[in-house]
Amino acid sequence: MYLALLSICLAALVTAFLSWRRRRSPAPKPKGKIPISVNYHFTRKCNYSCGFCFHTETTSYIAPLAQAKRGLALLQQAGMKKINFAGGEPFLYPKFLGALARYCKDDLGLESVSVVTNGSKVTQAQLADFGRYIDIMAVSCDSFDEATNVAIGRGTGAHLDRFRVLAALCRTHGIRFKVNTVVNRLNVAEDMTAPIRNVAPFRWKCFQVLLVAGENDSSATKRDATRFAITDAEFQRFCDRHAHLECFVPESNRVMRSSYLILDEYMRFLNKGTGEPTGSILEVGVERALEGVLWDEESFEVRGGVYDWTREGKKEARKDQALDW
Repeated sequence: MYLALLSICLAALVTAFLSWRRRRSPAPKPKGKIPISVNYHFTRKCNYSCGFCFHTETTSYIAPLAQAKRGLALLQQAGMKKINFAGGEPFLYPKFLGALARYCKDDLGLESVSVVTNGSKVTQAQLADFGRYIDIMAVSCDSFDEATNVAIGRGTGAHLDRFRVLAALCRTHGIRFKVNTVVNRLNVAEDMTAPIRNVAPFRWKCFQVLLVAGENDSSATKRDATRFAITDAEFQRFCDRHAHLECFVPESNRVMRSSYLILDEYMRFLNKGTGEPTGSILEVGVERALEGVLWDEESFEVRGGVYDWTREGKKEARKDQALDW
């Protein structure tokens, strides 16, 4: 009996070691494009109604958990180091989000897991449950005037209070706090210097409001963002006003449009108004899907697509030797 128990223990140890070794061993160098950082918009559903949203609720589909995990594993095998979960609002499905974040860290060994959220559905209990698997939380805040947020469609009047609570919660749980702002007609003249300094994000992304054909570019689409549009010169003046802030990271339409790899709810890469989605990576594989997406790797590098993206906050940006920029 003793020998039998010993054999079982040894077998379990060997299995655990081989599993760990598979996760930690460097994968073979992928061919072609390397999807080092991917944005997975696993849902289009959202509890806010921002007037300029370019990823609107045109479907209610969410991939089964097993399929989502399989897709993430394929991306990791192709060279992905960072995954960003977005929507819609990902915290409408906290169990699904938590399971994927845990899988990406424990099973795939990804360097970074980040989440983009409007912050309204995040709770202390959720972060206690799976916050340790999240490196970065990017919370959307377009104005420090609550009336402007309401006019945009970002909540009904309590967004800033929740935003500040979430900043503190992230720090309590060791999650790096990031702010995303869409610069548009209603906030382009605002000086956000003082409130941004007060909340002290490690990174403040400011996007020029983007019109995407078929999503938000006319009265025929679910959202019509044309009334929020600003000129390049107006966006530049906003940038000049905030460029002295160390955390400030601006992204114009030119840089933003094709420098992101966006995976939709069907696990297809999107071309953001420049063409049809690719085939699902679950059906055609990552390499073939990447052949059909317009991804400007140079713009990805220029906008600082690789940065200090782990909870530890390494000061030097990560450089992947496989990247051929």
